[in-house]
Amino acid sequence: MTVVILIKFTEVNLNFDHGQESRYQPCMNKPIQKRTLVTRAKLLDAARNAISSKGFGAMRVEEVVREAGVAKGTFFAHFPDKDALMDVIIGARIDAHLDEIERLPPPWDLDDMVSHLLPLLHFMTSERYVFDVILRHSGAAAREEVGPIAQTFGRQIEVMAGWLSDGPFRKDVSAELLADGVQAFAVQSMALHFCAIHSGETMQARLKTYLNAWLNPCQNS
Repeated sequence: MTVVILIKFTEVNLNFDHGQESRYQPCMNKPIQKRTLVTRAKLLDAARNAISSKGFGAMRVEEVVREAGVAKGTFFAHFPDKDALMDVIIGARIDAHLDEIERLPPPWDLDDMVSHLLPLLHFMTSERYVFDVILRHSGAAAREEVGPIAQTFGRQIEVMAGWLSDGPFRKDVSAELLADGVQAFAVQSMALHFCAIHSGETMQARLKTYLNAWLNPCQNS
């Protein structure tokens, strides 16, 4: 018997600025020096280069600092650990996918909705390491800081709520609650993607089954 676990992510009230590569900026009491920004940009560029050649999980901090031409201590002055760096880079990639999704016309059936979401879900499951980082930084792990990845989960809810308020889906609950459910089922579908027991079903088919039951309950009664 399969046990379906729905993960309810912490809701965060945020104002998104879609023109920024990363919408998360830590609170600081004094202006950031230009030199600090330049060094941070070098570290991010070096990390992206390493990721493009080796992947997210295989990237090493030592490679990043060597290419950026800085000391290892400088890296840790900008990012507490590799996960914090990945929070910024993966969060920006998720935002880029959401930018693409927002340019699409609203979906008018389940097939259309799943098709809209699939490129994002494929990126989020491109590596087990990527998916694990996303879960740790999504808001489900009760972290104090609201970083880039956690912000993208709030943005996902906004995008999907807009779809669901106008689309041909159930109207007995709010669009925001429906979007919460879609997000939770999407996470469940991605988690089972890494489970050998469920390898016989595609993530796309699994998500469609979940969403059909959640968004069109009357058709399944």
